[in-house]
Amino acid sequence: MKYFKALNPGLFTTVQDMGRFGYESQGVPTSGAMDEFALRIANILVENDENAPCLEITLMGPTLEVLNDAMIAVTGAEIQPLVNGFPRPCWSSFPVQKGDIVSFGPIKSGCRAYLAVAGGFKGDLIMNSVSTYTRGKLGGIDGRQIEKDDILEGGVSKPGLQAKKVRDEYIPSYSNEEEIRVILGPQDDYFDEEAIKFFLTSTYVITKDSDRMGYRLEGPEIKAKEGHDIITDGILPGAIQIPGNGKPIIMLKDAQTTGGYKKIATVISFDLSKLAQLKPGDKIRFRTVDLSEAHKILAEAENKIEKIKETLKVLKYFKVKVNDRYYDVGVESL
Repeated sequence: MKYFKALNPGLFTTVQDMGRFGYESQGVPTSGAMDEFALRIANILVENDENAPCLEITLMGPTLEVLNDAMIAVTGAEIQPLVNGFPRPCWSSFPVQKGDIVSFGPIKSGCRAYLAVAGGFKGDLIMNSVSTYTRGKLGGIDGRQIEKDDILEGGVSKPGLQAKKVRDEYIPSYSNEEEIRVILGPQDDYFDEEAIKFFLTSTYVITKDSDRMGYRLEGPEIKAKEGHDIITDGILPGAIQIPGNGKPIIMLKDAQTTGGYKKIATVISFDLSKLAQLKPGDKIRFRTVDLSEAHKILAEAENKIEKIKETLKVLKYFKVKVNDRYYDVGVESL
């Protein structure tokens, strides 16, 4: 089913699911949504599988012409979805009709938003995922970001879908300064106690040389005991490398699968979604947690997702005629 034509692709819009796993030994990164929490909730709002492909929107949203009636949802960064210029609530699903124009206002907070369509977006299925990895030209649409005039296709949605909204108490708020929780290691023993303390008490700024591969940080230098190089070993998203200049690099979803810099700490999985909503110029502080606390945080996040599923508000839309065309206008149900 053809759902959208990209009139304007936005700054950097790609098709992402939750990633491809099991191919790191072949040098293929996991890729996938930078903010998995937001992607999962977008899919829940339109009753997709939580791993269904969505559009990941970075900083500036696309303008899309609707080619067939659909139910869509927008989550993530605080951005104003618009249908024919009429505002729609973020963290909600809403209907669109053939001929409608979907666009977005400027992002007020956060960095990445997610647009789901009921039935899920289609893309090139590579290694069990359609996630776009632009450096390797894999997945998505020919392994690249969305371009002007692209036709975006999707699967068939469930019948009788209702528009829904996440309750306000479950919607994340995004700041330009975040505390990111980490587990020390795997090479923290290459740093003395003073260096680790310095790392955990310093504030770092994300530089402009940052992307889906990793965030380069500007701030106090962290020195290893004896140089910064190690025999190359594996890297996972969240690993914090300390290169020769002492400036941390946080590896993210499109990171290479091996590296030769010492890794002082690793970001816990849930806080990768917090990182996804930070942009160049934003600030980071690190706090260490142990493995049991990280497991507790993850369990709490999963419980929150279940609560969101149970408490979604239903939105009712009615039609208003403007210039011989009917538009959907929504009001929240009681």
